Amino acid sequence: KRNGNVYTQVVKNCSKKELEPLILKHTELGTVYSDKWAAYDGLVNYKVKEHHRINHGADEFANGSNHIISIESFWAYAKLRLSKFKGIKRQNFILHLKECEFRFNNRDKKGAKLYKILLKMIRENPLSVN
Repeated sequence: KRNGNVYTQVVKNCSKKELEPLILKHTELGTVYSDKWAAYDGLVNYKVKEHHRINHGADEFANGSNHIISIESFWAYAKLRLSKFKGIKRQNFILHLKECEFRFNNRDKKGAKLYKILLKMIRENPLSVN
């Protein structure tokens, strides 16, 4: 969603079978902007009115008003943040990725506001330790 939130999830592979259900569950489909990855081909069979594609293979990141800069900015942010760790254990990767998602989705909030959001989330969804 333009100027919206991102959702991240670790997947087994980037196949159409794996990605399509997640995209349909976690997006408000109308007009979709994506790159030319083949797994996105079937989206036009669902709630998609228009599907605009950007050809990264031709070093294209925009085509007129069609662009995928929002998601590209998330991945640039996540890569920069995660690179500081100089490696992350596989079992901890999802936690770091979800932290990037949280921080990106709340990028307009600073300090005390972010702290209050975190406290509320922890109180509403406490982790159980076994």
